[in-house]
Amino acid sequence: MTLQGLWRQVKFEENGLIDATDSHGAAGAILTISGNAFHVAVPDGPTLIEGNFVLHESICPKGIDWIDSTGEDAGKTIPAIYRLLPGGFEFAAADPGMARPGDFKGGEGVTVRAFVRA
Repeated sequence: MTLQGLWRQVKFEENGLIDATDSHGAAGAILTISGNAFHVAVPDGPTLIEGNFVLHESICPKGIDWIDSTGEDAGKTIPAIYRLLPGGFEFAAADPGMARPGDFKGGEGVTVRAFVRA
């Protein structure tokens, strides 16, 4: 799977605000994807969030459902879309209970993150 490995966060937008206070990540946070599990931490720091995901590659844009196992959204499905970029990937995730985003523009109830290989 192309998403496997270590990724460093380089972009964060929440509710239309670029570089807002990030309760599930941090500048330079490392996302580790192994199998269908994910883990986010600051280098040499504590775990910020972790859980599992399910890919929906047959839809366009490609879908991904994040299921946090920690934090305020633990056990909830977070519908998202993702795309591969040269040297990285980006996803746009809606708040739990919202419809899956149709684009990467962000806005109210949507979080956009971009990553490069760590």
